[in-house]
Amino acid sequence: MLSRTADHLFWMARYTERAENTARMLDVNMQTAMLPQSEADAEQGWRATLGISELQSAYDEKYGRSGGKFQTQDVLDFMVRDPNNPSSIMACLTAARENARAVRGTLTTEVWEIQNATWLDMQKRLNSKLLETDPSQFFEWVKYRSHLSRGVTLGTMLKDEAIHFIRLGTFLERADNTARILDVKFHGAKDAAKDVTQRDFYYWAALLRSVSGFEIYRKVYRDVITPERVAELLMLRGDMPRSLLACMEDVVDNLRQLRNDVSADTERFAGKLHAQLKFGHIDDIMKAGLHQTLTEFLESIYELGNRVSRNFLVPLAA
Repeated sequence: MLSRTADHLFWMARYTERAENTARMLDVNMQTAMLPQSEADAEQGWRATLGISELQSAYDEKYGRSGGKFQTQDVLDFMVRDPNNPSSIMACLTAARENARAVRGTLTTEVWEIQNATWLDMQKRLNSKLLETDPSQFFEWVKYRSHLSRGVTLGTMLKDEAIHFIRLGTFLERADNTARILDVKFHGAKDAAKDVTQRDFYYWAALLRSVSGFEIYRKVYRDVITPERVAELLMLRGDMPRSLLACMEDVVDNLRQLRNDVSADTERFAGKLHAQLKFGHIDDIMKAGLHQTLTEFLESIYELGNRVSRNFLVPLAA
């Protein structure tokens, strides 16, 4: 497969997954913002959401941190429809559609139509003021379209290199997002972790819901929600679909299917990262420092993405 074609497929999948992840974070934050809390706590929650995507400085530059009262609607506009924010939902779905259009001949008709219809429907929904009147409905639509895209891709495409590049992009993006959510949210609740209150329960429940993990947590642990168990579920449980271990298992598997003459070191790098999670223990991670562990993981995911680009995709600009 041509490297440029592989690059478009890889980034089509990453942008689709990124749009869904952003919708998940915003939806959960909308729900937790309705809990009894001070304006300062509410603002801190929204700023943590911006921090997950490393967008605090860009947001403050546009809206001004001290230029008046913090507005939830400003965050929603910035994270959803701002074309100058490359991580906004609109920018991600537009980029996913453009990457799909560039390799339309490689995709099945159904996969292309899903990407194109999603982009067209997004314009209508944003113009209809749905984001202002019922943001949760808009976020559910984004998640649904992402699920639909993955299902149609798996259900209609030949199991060849194209689908492996798509899956590789999906799971690299998902691993990065899960690590960011856990790191930022864990830091946000670190002062409350010693004395779990009813509000803390909703806090951790919201984190789990942002990765579709609330029901899974109840099934696995059948007990009160604790920060350590949340971290274990989202990092070390291979049967949790959005955990770091589950993502890395799929990354390693797809890299194995795509291996070429220069990818041995990249496979080894990914395999080592996978092994650290597979044979890791939550007590050791907490003792070493969860923030430090997640920071190192994010650095490794970034490096892995660069290695994938060098081995298979369009070379990065110098």
